[in-house]
Amino acid sequence: MNDPHMNAAAAEAYMESLANEDELLLKIKRVIHEARMPDVSVAAGYGKMLTLLATLSGARRILEIGALGGYSGICMARGMAEDGTLTSLELKPEYAEMAAGHLAEAGFGERTRYLVGPALDSLERLHADGERFDFFFIDADKLNYVNYLDMALKMAEPGAVIVADNLLLRGRTLNLERNGPAILTVREFNRRMAEDPRLIGTLLPAYDGFSVAMVKKA
Repeated sequence: MNDPHMNAAAAEAYMESLANEDELLLKIKRVIHEARMPDVSVAAGYGKMLTLLATLSGARRILEIGALGGYSGICMARGMAEDGTLTSLELKPEYAEMAAGHLAEAGFGERTRYLVGPALDSLERLHADGERFDFFFIDADKLNYVNYLDMALKMAEPGAVIVADNLLLRGRTLNLERNGPAILTVREFNRRMAEDPRLIGTLLPAYDGFSVAMVKKA
């Protein structure tokens, strides 16, 4: 009889085999590897989920925190409304330039903008300018995940979707003997995404952990 507990790695490999990444997404992964950038793009299965969530929510104004090479940006842009726009925050100018080039190659160049510098500074400027968004993707430095969530809630339209990646920190989140600043921050972020009374949210355990929440409508 087969083991009733499916091996997580085998399950993820199976799901990845069905993700059907196109040549542009595969190219982005190659370019990131060749440039010796961190190989931390969203998993292919979750990339498809970003497209699905953006499509289902009818996202028109997307805010991405952490661009890297543009993989997740393309996934979201493919699902946003025809008049939708993507604003992406990236600390490093060379990463933002690469991501912008890939979004342009995907046909979204005129509907995307990149703000370079510390994300909290960019978020404060966007908030001061009165900008609002209906879809957020958080995939940047873990020490600021709770701060990013607080800023997202300040700028969220009712019914906005908030998504975040890497919530298991490759198992460190689950290890109660590990209590570094980033781990504690991510644990609090996870608790907030699941329990904040302003949100309807859940956490998904596949890959490195993923959360999805919706801002409650008044």
